Amino acid sequence: MKTDARKKKAAPPPRPDHELLMSQLRQVAQGLGETFAPFCEVVLHDLRDADHSIVAIHNNLSGREVGDATTELGLARIADESYPQVLANYANRLPDGRQAKSTSVGIKDADGKYVAALCMNIDLTLFGALQGMLRQFGGIDGNARVAETLEPTGAQAIRHKIDAFAARLSATPRSLKADERRALMRELRESGCMEVRRAAEVVAAHLGVSRATVYNDERD
Repeated sequence: MKTDARKKKAAPPPRPDHELLMSQLRQVAQGLGETFAPFCEVVLHDLRDADHSIVAIHNNLSGREVGDATTELGLARIADESYPQVLANYANRLPDGRQAKSTSVGIKDADGKYVAALCMNIDLTLFGALQGMLRQFGGIDGNARVAETLEPTGAQAIRHKIDAFAARLSATPRSLKADERRALMRELRESGCMEVRRAAEVVAAHLGVSRATVYNDERD
């Protein structure tokens, strides 16, 4: 009886540091999946086994399953340790034709070898519809020649005077001290700015104080 001398090469025993890393990455993948559900597919690849690399998948958009093989990016990382670790926001497409945006992060061990990849694939279909709605909602008629603002007349002039006063003191409007605010109020009163409708409200908002404080500073 002949003995077959050909023996399969035994797989190297799993490294504890690799197992710990994969365990932690599973938690990261789960957290990302729960945070961005249901529009972002999160896939964790174990690049030590390219033929069955997918070990976790959340918010499944691509129809893949745990145990499926890695993608071209995974193979590229396995073959080349200098392959970019982060590929962010690149255009992709789901199997049913929907447009997607993807980010792939390669994970290396202490020896600088790729052992895992964390990938996120976002379905852009809904966001495209939302963008269209926002463009329509935020659109204005550029042909309408209406000169109107929704703030009290002279409000911008008041802000300019406050900014100029603060600049002379090498300060900002919101950093003015009480005595400086009182001096400012005298200037505004003497220039007629406080006669503007809702002037106290404009001043209070620009200084970051209450209207009561403005009234008190104006009286002092």
